[in-house]
Amino acid sequence: MTKVRIVLNKRGVQELLKSDDLRQTCASHAGKALAKLGTGYETDTHTGKTRSNAMIWASSAQARRDARQNNTIWKAVKGH
Repeated sequence: MTKVRIVLNKRGVQELLKSDDLRQTCASHAGKALAKLGTGYETDTHTGKTRSNAMIWASSAQARRDARQNNTIWKAVKGH
């Protein structure tokens, strides 16, 4: 059996991780989770030093309490 060796193009992977398409995909996933959460939560996306990122956070006191007690952000992201 022949061994297959895969060599990644590091520059290409870096460009992919920072691409606008990946940023939009992150924003889409964050938006879906945000739709499950309701009011009191916000989302933002940005391209960091090494990759695109999406963030979700509780912006109101009630949402922060709910997120702390019930892990609502984690459950919304994981799809529970």
